[in-house]
Amino acid sequence: MIRKHPVEVAIVGGGCAGITAAFELTRPEHEGKYRVTLYQLGWRLGGKGASGRGPADRIHEHGLHLWMGFYENAFRLLRECYGELKRSPATCPIADWRDAFFPDHFTGVADWSPSGRWSPWKVHLPPFEGLPGDPGNTFPKWTIADYLARSLELVRTLLVAVQVPGGRAPPGTGATSRVGSGAPEALLESMSRLLKLGQFATLAAVVEALGLMEGVLGRLRRYPENLLLQFHDTVASALRSQFERLVTGDDELRRLWEIIDLVLAVVRGTLRSGLLNDPRGFDAINDYDCREWLRLHGASEGSINSAFVRALYDLAFAYEEGDVKRPAIAAGQALRGALRAFFTYRGAFFWKMRAGMGDVVFAPFYEVLTRRGVRFEFFHRLESVRLVDPARLGVGEHPYVEALEFDVQAEVLGGGEYQPLVDVRGLPCWPAQPDYRQLVDGERLRQEGWKFESHWDRRKVRSRTLRMGEDFDLAILGVGGGAVRHVCRELVERDARWRQMVERVKSVPTQAFQIWMSAGMRELGWTEPPINISGFIEPFDTWADMSHLASEESWPRAPRSIAYFCSVLPDPPEEERDSPNFPEAQHERVRRHCVHFLNKDIVHLWPWACRVPGEFRWDLLMDPGGQPDATPLAEGEERFRSQYWTANVSPTDRYTLSLPGSLRFRVSPLDNTYDNLTVAGDWTDCGFNEGCVEAAVMSGRLAAHAISGAPRLDEIIGFDHP
Repeated sequence: MIRKHPVEVAIVGGGCAGITAAFELTRPEHEGKYRVTLYQLGWRLGGKGASGRGPADRIHEHGLHLWMGFYENAFRLLRECYGELKRSPATCPIADWRDAFFPDHFTGVADWSPSGRWSPWKVHLPPFEGLPGDPGNTFPKWTIADYLARSLELVRTLLVAVQVPGGRAPPGTGATSRVGSGAPEALLESMSRLLKLGQFATLAAVVEALGLMEGVLGRLRRYPENLLLQFHDTVASALRSQFERLVTGDDELRRLWEIIDLVLAVVRGTLRSGLLNDPRGFDAINDYDCREWLRLHGASEGSINSAFVRALYDLAFAYEEGDVKRPAIAAGQALRGALRAFFTYRGAFFWKMRAGMGDVVFAPFYEVLTRRGVRFEFFHRLESVRLVDPARLGVGEHPYVEALEFDVQAEVLGGGEYQPLVDVRGLPCWPAQPDYRQLVDGERLRQEGWKFESHWDRRKVRSRTLRMGEDFDLAILGVGGGAVRHVCRELVERDARWRQMVERVKSVPTQAFQIWMSAGMRELGWTEPPINISGFIEPFDTWADMSHLASEESWPRAPRSIAYFCSVLPDPPEEERDSPNFPEAQHERVRRHCVHFLNKDIVHLWPWACRVPGEFRWDLLMDPGGQPDATPLAEGEERFRSQYWTANVSPTDRYTLSLPGSLRFRVSPLDNTYDNLTVAGDWTDCGFNEGCVEAAVMSGRLAAHAISGAPRLDEIIGFDHP
């Protein structure tokens, strides 16, 4: 196909993946070769990362968003964006990426103690060298052997740090804590000698033995897997016999043992599965569920069902059809994610935002891309990706996208571009509602309650068809994964790979709520620093203290605490989803979940949040419509209606799962089956196949590479990860 200059690129979807692709294709290095138009449903960018400012400039999020310290691609592009934006700190409160994000070292998991109570396990994760997204080739290229060596180092560190009841360390654990040193052959000889002699009677000997394994993995290119496995099993057996008797009745020791037991199972499974030398890396075990794989390789039931593993599933919303009794996540991707998270983070394990994700991520990208000449077509809902008739293809000609069909939801007065941002004390932000004043018949649309982001509201002002060769040359499909079956009907019908993808790569709805309170966390009974906790009781298993955002909002009297909660939402029956009232019914369903959770469950974290058992102190909730010291606008549970909650049930809002056996069915942005189409999103095969910002950014970079050859694949951090 002959390309004209500039090449017209249509990007459908303004989430992380679509924005990333636009950013890469409009770099100065391309010298204007690509002219990008981005088509977006409704009035704002962000996809599942969208946020808006509501009453009192409250931040309304799609859910809880924390960036992890291993998000190298995401942070690298964000830092470049802020560098290009060049905001003045004199006029904008968030001028640099370090203004937008701050390190958060305190995290935890909600642990159900054998004594019959919830007991949060709180951990301070130390800062690691560097910052996420540091320029240059500073990110280490890890192998599976490197991860095993680091995992064994972690076990040794935990053993050395163990304090048994009474405050004394297990005999000798500190004396032999050095890593195995010397030539690899000498280390192997030492391992063989220890196996023959069976000298693993003390924890000190176990620590030394683990150091030998760590040294071998860190020094040899080819690994004697049989010897390593035999040595590991002997050491693990000795460790279990010595350690398990120490943990009875001691929650802290039990938790440490659960981590050690899980790591030992990971090491054993990696050796038994031959992953050290398997070119597929962790993908070789993606047909197993993570818990199934850990059990297969010796992890105890207590460890498999521990708070740590439960939190791993919770953070990935890893429950088929949203059913918490059906946890499922591909073992290889789960291990890849956990190892990346714990061993390759930079600066901090988590990074929190100082405002909404729309404010600190998508508004800066929108401003930079606008300056670069990207055109944004808001209020465009994609209806169909139409393929060329196969009968019209010449010999050897690839199939291609002939047209993109949209419903135009609203038009801008005067035919200009919609201006989406609002100013909140100097910070460009996205509003929670569109600016109807800019729209043709805007007041009528407002009064009629048009829901521009709802899959069930199909109202439009007209249809619009973009034709290949006239309106676009290349297309990037960057919609949410749950929407693919709806907008790519021809692709799904004609192409077995796409049909398998929509059948096998599944998604789930999620639910979230935010509350603003007049009491501080200490007054509620939480005496620790601000924290992020997962693994808690359903219906909301994850909580983050977001009280730092109070100063970014515009209350007459600022809240003293802000809390965000989120979790998976069980999928209703298929027949219910066809009802036009489905989103309203789900919104009300989530409200009931929130009220029940606050009445019955939050007391386990905030013991003073309930006046009597089963009754939340509803007077704590602050109403943005009320005035300080005025008579409350509502009483009791009705006060919750002034807070914010969301049922993320639209196809574009659903979270993409990483189910066992499903990852091989994902379509890659590098797939060239269709001559002028590529895909972008965390639902694609992008090298980190799990729903998160980093996966979406990696996919967007891959889509840009498929079109332009840039960035190079080795510049996409983690794409070639084992």
